[in-house]
Amino acid sequence: MIVRRGGLVAAALGSHFLAPHHRRLLHFGAPLSCLAPLLPRRRFNPQLCSSSLRSGDMAETRSPPAAKKVEHVMQMFGDVRVDNYYWLRDDSRCNPDMLSYLREENDYTGSVMSGTKEFENKLFAEIRGRIKEDDISAPLRKGPYYYYKKNLQGKEYVQHCRRLIADNKAEPSVYDTMPTGPDAPPEHIILDENIKAQEFDYYSIGAFKTSPDHKLVAYAEDTKGDEIYTVNVIDSESLKPLGQPLKGLTCYLEWAGNDALVYITMDEILRPDKVCVKIQEIQLFRDHLAVFEREQGLQKITVHRLPAEGEPLNKLQAGRNVSFVDPVYSIDSTESEFASSVIRFRYSSMKTPPSVYDYDMDSGTSVIKKIDTVLGGFDASNYVTERKWVTAADGTQVPMSIVYNKNLAKLDGSDPCLLYGYGSYEISVDPYFKASRLSLLDRGFIYVIAHVRGGGEMGRQWYENGKLLKKKNTFTDFIACAESLIELKYCSKEKLCVEGRSAGGLLMGAVLNMRPDLFKVVIAGVPFVDVLTTMLDPTIPLTTSEWEEWGDPRKEEFYFYMKSYSPVDNVTAQNYPNVLVTAGLNDPRVMYSEPAKFVAKLREMKTDNNLLLFKCELGAGHFSKSGRFEKLQEDAFTFAFMMKVLDMIPASV
Repeated sequence: MIVRRGGLVAAALGSHFLAPHHRRLLHFGAPLSCLAPLLPRRRFNPQLCSSSLRSGDMAETRSPPAAKKVEHVMQMFGDVRVDNYYWLRDDSRCNPDMLSYLREENDYTGSVMSGTKEFENKLFAEIRGRIKEDDISAPLRKGPYYYYKKNLQGKEYVQHCRRLIADNKAEPSVYDTMPTGPDAPPEHIILDENIKAQEFDYYSIGAFKTSPDHKLVAYAEDTKGDEIYTVNVIDSESLKPLGQPLKGLTCYLEWAGNDALVYITMDEILRPDKVCVKIQEIQLFRDHLAVFEREQGLQKITVHRLPAEGEPLNKLQAGRNVSFVDPVYSIDSTESEFASSVIRFRYSSMKTPPSVYDYDMDSGTSVIKKIDTVLGGFDASNYVTERKWVTAADGTQVPMSIVYNKNLAKLDGSDPCLLYGYGSYEISVDPYFKASRLSLLDRGFIYVIAHVRGGGEMGRQWYENGKLLKKKNTFTDFIACAESLIELKYCSKEKLCVEGRSAGGLLMGAVLNMRPDLFKVVIAGVPFVDVLTTMLDPTIPLTTSEWEEWGDPRKEEFYFYMKSYSPVDNVTAQNYPNVLVTAGLNDPRVMYSEPAKFVAKLREMKTDNNLLLFKCELGAGHFSKSGRFEKLQEDAFTFAFMMKVLDMIPASV
């Protein structure tokens, strides 16, 4: 198995039995369909509250916390490093001094942001007001059932449901619709997350899988945010559990037939048990092959017709490309029926809400099955999406995806801008839609994704050129994108905000040290900022498997290269921009102590009066809170922080 601080791919060997008298569950290598990496050490946001201060007057009456200093000396290759905040790491997460410091930081953040709490609440109401709270996903036809998820008014979590198909002998068609109403087959609720979540402060379903014969359901639940899952198997009709729960697993599981369940284990410190790291994504049908590809950083779907049964496959016939309307966009594969000619995919762009399409591979006809409803007067025609190319320091062309409200953006250098970056693990941050982002766009913000090296947008070499001893390309690419936005008059230094999460938080920490003059606001979510110390410690979860990404600093060349960019090791006495850092106490990917140490050292060294806020969720992990409305509150908080610093909060909310 490979667990990443920003994503996870894994496998293990062994076996498990539900009960001597019941079905056997095997766990062996992870199936191909569960090797997709997670988005984002990666993608997103925090939550706080404020006092409306002008950008040039950031001193607060309340002094920020000062972490105590306890000298910890580390030596290697004749190099001596002193870490005065090493004591903040406590694997048991119960050290009273450490917890006291985290609470002081949270209290300080709350105090600083208290003056804009009313504005934050307004933003939250605005963001929530765009959501159709009682809604269902596009029903997916599988065998004799339609499967779908359902949201209820005011509820944080979803219900997993299905309905029988009255005439399930008919061939699937792009025009299929699930009947509803009094004459339709009854709805069967298999799992209601709202009921399960009542017992916990945090609740997340990482996987929900139905056996091929539709008689069993396996689901993985995380009740702490530490991404250590318990897998339960239930009878899909009676909903009764079968056997004992399987504990200490990842969320990746698949049925291998009706009796065998493939799942993934972790060792005692969450390290891989077995590697199986990569194939091109394809979907095989009885008569077709669908290939998900990339060209010039954009995704594409190419469909090939296979020879008739019994005829040899010497080569693929010329494929047909599925066409899309936006210049930049994001597509995701989903489950489809093997015996049909219909492939289903999800589509969105930075101005197009998530949409589900069924595509007939014979006729080339696309039929939209569902487009997410965005309330609050949303009109996609008000927004413009663009692709721009930037010349990096070594001449490489780096793509950026851009969106703005054409009625508000002036494009004269005076607009506020939020630039997002990631750039690790070959993860592609595609131009996707996020409804909460409209609260920025509708206030004149320009939003940009920098597709820097280290990601996967431009192919395997794009990734290879942004890892190991070429990692600094990720940082210099991002700086080039920021400078280009200023040169092209999308914004100015005084209006440029930047954001990254997890490995993207490392990106934020690195460019913060390299070019603190270039940004007004830096948002570093659960940032991987203590790179050298972490990668030298093989007892920390994920370290040994990640030597393939960052290098093994027990080798001198990697040691000094990592030290040259590791954010904690490169904080100096200089002016820094306004910074917001977040963490999760139960985070298994980036230990909370990394951002805590980074903040403590910044407080000690920085020579400015700009804001430095730290918020640590004490009951969550890498992906913060679990409820859908709780996550929106975090977006509102982050936006309020940016607009506070940019002096964009109106005097009267």
